[in-house]
Amino acid sequence: MELQSRNYHVERPPLNQEQLEELGRRGSVSKSLRWRAWFRCSRTRARALLLQYLPVLGWLPRYPVRDWLLGDLLSGLSVAIMQLPQGLAYALLAGLPPVFGLYSSFYPVFVYFLFGTSRHISVGTFAVMSVMVGSVTESLAPGIQEGVNSTVNETARDATRVQLASTLSVLVGLFQVGLGLVHFGFVVNYLSEPLVRGYTTAAAVQVFVSQLKYVFGLNLNSYSGPLSLIYIVLEVCWKLPHSVVGTVVTALAAGVVLAMVKLLNDRLQRHLPLPIPGELLTLIGATGISYGVGLKDRFGVDVVGNIPTGLRPPVAPSPQLFVKLVGNAFAIAVVGFAIAISMGKIFALRHGYRVDSNQELVALGLSNLIGGIFQCFPISCSMSRSLVQESSGGNSQVAGAVSSLFILLIILKLGELFQDLPKAVLAATIIVNLKGMVMQFTDICSLWKANRMDLLIWLVTFVATILLNLDLGLAVAVGFSLLLVVVRTQLPHYSVLGQVSDTDVYRDVAEYSEAKEVPGVKVFRSSATLYFANAELYSDRLKQKCGVDVDRLVSRKKKLLKKRELKLKRQQKQAGRRRAASANGPSISISIDTNLGDIKSSDNVEDSKAQVSPGGKPEAAAASGQEGAKAPDAPTLKSLGLPHPDFHSLVLDLSALSFVDTVCIKNLKNIFRDFREIEVEVYFAACHSPVVTQLEAGNFFDASITKQHLFVSVHDAVTFALQRPRSGPLSPVLVSSLRPIALVFVNLLLVPTLTPTPGGAAADRGPARCGPTSLPSCLWTRGMGLGSKVFLSLPSPQPSGLLEPAGS
Repeated sequence: MELQSRNYHVERPPLNQEQLEELGRRGSVSKSLRWRAWFRCSRTRARALLLQYLPVLGWLPRYPVRDWLLGDLLSGLSVAIMQLPQGLAYALLAGLPPVFGLYSSFYPVFVYFLFGTSRHISVGTFAVMSVMVGSVTESLAPGIQEGVNSTVNETARDATRVQLASTLSVLVGLFQVGLGLVHFGFVVNYLSEPLVRGYTTAAAVQVFVSQLKYVFGLNLNSYSGPLSLIYIVLEVCWKLPHSVVGTVVTALAAGVVLAMVKLLNDRLQRHLPLPIPGELLTLIGATGISYGVGLKDRFGVDVVGNIPTGLRPPVAPSPQLFVKLVGNAFAIAVVGFAIAISMGKIFALRHGYRVDSNQELVALGLSNLIGGIFQCFPISCSMSRSLVQESSGGNSQVAGAVSSLFILLIILKLGELFQDLPKAVLAATIIVNLKGMVMQFTDICSLWKANRMDLLIWLVTFVATILLNLDLGLAVAVGFSLLLVVVRTQLPHYSVLGQVSDTDVYRDVAEYSEAKEVPGVKVFRSSATLYFANAELYSDRLKQKCGVDVDRLVSRKKKLLKKRELKLKRQQKQAGRRRAASANGPSISISIDTNLGDIKSSDNVEDSKAQVSPGGKPEAAAASGQEGAKAPDAPTLKSLGLPHPDFHSLVLDLSALSFVDTVCIKNLKNIFRDFREIEVEVYFAACHSPVVTQLEAGNFFDASITKQHLFVSVHDAVTFALQRPRSGPLSPVLVSSLRPIALVFVNLLLVPTLTPTPGGAAADRGPARCGPTSLPSCLWTRGMGLGSKVFLSLPSPQPSGLLEPAGS
């Protein structure tokens, strides 16, 4: 679609910050104290809080039964069919008896139905959460070593692991509820998408390796901590010749069947009202074959074993384990929430509703907290089941409630039917379901083309999680991600801007060929905000981009000024000696201070430096003959013989600044000072209002740096810099020779005129009021440099010289 070309014309004077505040009537923003509303009590507020923390009361009374009920029933049944085998398998992954996977598929799901805000995610057991729990149970309650097959030891080990997992779930729930109540849901923002995808990919590798012992029927030692994955792989390779053939064949057969059913579902997705329940059919078929053939007795295939029916009573967690589990609990809480909220936001964006991240934290926390009391292990959102719940017609969490009730039926009546289910089939189910996470390896190619910094985060997260295990890997990934943010702010893109012809648009001259630098004005911009970590780099790159060695130029200027000051002191000493020697006749001592530009009156006779002897004759003064004095107080680069920059104004585009700190303010003041030393005026442009407020609070503005140096846009600043009158620096005065002249004092005011020189053309006249009242003529002082002082010695005998401007 082509944009219609329309010319527009805006005519206004350049606006600086001071004029803008006056024009827009800027005032202080009133800050609303939100905490005051927390202590207000009313019926409306109580109802709002109830609906906020118990969302089911808001949407369930308005539930459209005719439109949504059938889809939710079919969706809930489909999810329950997947939940059954996955619950059994993921409990095995967590190092727990399979029945606890069924418990974790019932209690948390029903609690989320009451408190959750996402309509489409399916909470419950998830591979990443299960492997994180498994790493904790394996490290704190190691498995039975090789050669020890005591049933008593296995039962005690399982009981210890159940207590660990349930206590861990309670602690995870406490963390999530606490973070949700204090509105800490933004913590998930520190887990970027590349970080989460790299982490889940590494977790998928961990899950795959952990299931190899069930696929090959091996009895491995327990490993935990860094490099545990490497040790497991090495031990599997070492013991591979001792694998059970029947177990390997069972796992391969189940894996092939599951893979074929998934491919068939993908091909016939448009034609099937519901996906084929391949996992449930595989579990039923494998259980029947195992029972009929006797896989455990004849071929040594390990099976699930006893699955008790009925629900277990609630058990209080063990507070003594909190200290051991607190680090893992926080990591699991953050990862579980990150996975759930990312999936929830995807579905919310797709279907046009909003997910409250803080309430999601509370909902997941309550699910884990209540589930832990009923001996569940930590749960989160399952990606595969969520996709099935949405694609099969689910519209609300009624589908989740239906699936949890179906799981309850299995726990109460049908669980014992799966006692002969081979564990190799559950391992195959887990491995096949890792397909989605394993496919995330393709992120490497896409991120290489799109953003290599994100690729670096992905790779560091993956490698750290593989080598250091899931808890330490997550900490390293978050730390590296935040460090990379700091590094990227320290290495922004610095550019010199030029004006695109016939527009008020300024772009990088290195990138846009039609963007030309404005003669005499340098415009500089950084792509990152300015703060303590990059303030010095900003200043260095600014001076580099301007093409002027500012520090060296300022240093040379100071050295020359110091030499001039020392020379002036020597001249004054010599003049003092001559003054003492030339006491033959009356003389007048005159000091003209041109610091003020125009000569001003003074009530102090000392300031005027005019002294008269008691006899009425002038006293002797200094500087006779060919000696002169130059202006040392405010010399120019040209007068010092130093090169002048090829620009007179510098504009800093501060549109990228989002905040400033004290280091930034000091750095900006130093930039003003340094560039003014080399006779370049500095202006700011496009500064946001909060940044202006912070500059005011940091005492940035003073008599030398005012808001008149701050403009609303780059074009305003450039226009003002080009229109600003720039009077050339005043030249110093040379006193090469003297002639008999006199001064007129009007209330101690030295009024200058110009008298004709002998043999020369008439000079310009001063004010008409300077006449011969008491002395014949006035002194010509035009051309003196600011701050210069000239001492004239006027002996009464014959005239000797002329007062000349420098360069004559």
